[in-house]
Amino acid sequence: MGVSGAGASIRATVVEWPGIGAHPHRFGGTEYRLGTREIGHVHGDDLLDVPFPKKVRDQVIAEGRAQPHHILPESGWVSFYLRQEADVERAIALLRESYELALAQRARSKGRSGTLDEELAA
Repeated sequence: MGVSGAGASIRATVVEWPGIGAHPHRFGGTEYRLGTREIGHVHGDDLLDVPFPKKVRDQVIAEGRAQPHHILPESGWVSFYLRQEADVERAIALLRESYELALAQRARSKGRSGTLDEELAA
C-alpha cells in the first residue's frame, strides 16, 4: 500500500536539516529528533506519525493534511498514510512544520529568540 522508497526519500531530506538525528523507533521505523524532542517517525514506506500541539493538530486535520493518530486519536499526534508519490513531499512538509515548532519552542525555553545557528549550538 505504501510508496516504494518513501521512507528512504524522507530520510534523505530530513537528516539534512540542522540538528536532526535519525534513530530507530521503538515500534519500528525511523524516528527523527531535534535534540531529545521527536519531530515525527516513519513506519517503512507506509505511514508517518507527527506530534503537534493540539491547536496545530486540529488545524492540520481540518485542512485535510493528515488524520487523527491511528492509535491515539485524541492526542496531539497525527497520522499520514503514504499512498502515492506526491505524499512523500506532503510528509516532508508535515515533518518540517513539526521541526520549525520544535525550534521555536527551544528558543522560547531558553528565554530568547536566537538564530537557528545559535539554537543548534546550544
